[in-house]
Amino acid sequence: MRGVLQFADGTSFNDSDFTFTTGALPATLVPRITTTTTAGMTPQPGVELLDLINFGTATGQYPLVATDLAGNVIWTYNPVLATGVFADPIKLQQNGHFVINFNGGTPDGVNSMMQEVDLAGNLIWQMTAAQLNTALAASTCAGCNITVTGTHHDFAVLPNGHLIVIAGTQQLISGTTVTGDVIIDLGDMENAGGNNPNHIPQPVWLWNEFDHLDINRQPYQYPDWTHTNAVLYSATDGNLIISIRHQNWLVKIPYQNGAGSGAPVWKLGYQGDFALFNSDGSTDTNPFDWFYAQHGPSFVTTNTSGQFSLTVFDNGDDRGVSVVAGGTCGVAGQPACFSTVPIFNIDETAKTATFVVHPNTEDYSFFGGNAEVLANDNLEYAESSNGSLAGTNGTILEVTQSSSPQTIWKMVIAGQFAYRGMRIPSLYPGVQW
Repeated sequence: MRGVLQFADGTSFNDSDFTFTTGALPATLVPRITTTTTAGMTPQPGVELLDLINFGTATGQYPLVATDLAGNVIWTYNPVLATGVFADPIKLQQNGHFVINFNGGTPDGVNSMMQEVDLAGNLIWQMTAAQLNTALAASTCAGCNITVTGTHHDFAVLPNGHLIVIAGTQQLISGTTVTGDVIIDLGDMENAGGNNPNHIPQPVWLWNEFDHLDINRQPYQYPDWTHTNAVLYSATDGNLIISIRHQNWLVKIPYQNGAGSGAPVWKLGYQGDFALFNSDGSTDTNPFDWFYAQHGPSFVTTNTSGQFSLTVFDNGDDRGVSVVAGGTCGVAGQPACFSTVPIFNIDETAKTATFVVHPNTEDYSFFGGNAEVLANDNLEYAESSNGSLAGTNGTILEVTQSSSPQTIWKMVIAGQFAYRGMRIPSLYPGVQW
């Protein structure tokens, strides 16, 4: 814990860190976590922020925790949630608070709720799907006159405090109710002393997938047509990259810091806009080498447009479905089910995606997950489910960045799935533990 002294002129002073010991946590609520570090290897310092899932129950082990690298729980947040509702995801913000999206049910966004809480778990603001729909009805932004099922899977808080969310919406097409998504800028939700002290959502921009993608492209799980599950802000050009799981694409959309509109800038993935190349420069013509049913992309380089690098957790569920109608991984004649964590060098002008590395993960994970390159250049990824372990479980690994990666550090969570696991420097922005 540390004290922060805030002065009337807006400056502040940070005291030094102090350690303290809390009372014991209830044994039945503590996640069952084990970690191992390979002898002679040093993992990236910091703590692990975990977004854990207790499917089908309203109670269970803590769903939101931070641990040290030995697996000791050092922070928890245990909100009261309805059965089947879980966090996806939680993110530490520059103001020291956590923003969390909760969601559960079908279609995506049902029972959704977003919260900002401080380190002590005090609620700063909360937004339900009903409140979001009220805000959309009152907004004058282009396309905002729609109804959404709610927020789900991911969000991004921009440097200016604006909150970008993914929200589900539905349309009746040829007698079928089809679920797609919209990307919404809810305005400045973060700056309590700024233009929105009450943290009321004020939609100022919206991009609707139904307006800009081909409804006839249905590679996976239609009529759950898009199932968007991640959003990244590209600071160098002001656009957004979204992960559309059921299209097997990462798509750059023309946000342009709130001034953009229109068709996607590009689509990355099988049948997208990019040619795929191996790390040796040769053309990769194997369609199975693209990512499928992916989750959790992140930028690898500080530059995020033009020529840049990114990684993604490639679940691989429908590897083959876009190539052979009706094909899914593990079905006769199709590839076995496996997941990968590719790192790509992207050239937006040449429309090329070149593998830096393309390793398989330790095990197949049928859902969830994320990947990121850490400050020490190692690759960390979360397997929401570990196919080689019986029952409900998740695994997070830090590995060397190579085609045959060496495991540096490993965490196994028993009894809960791990939607995401993220190495953060500490529980305080700007502080490295």
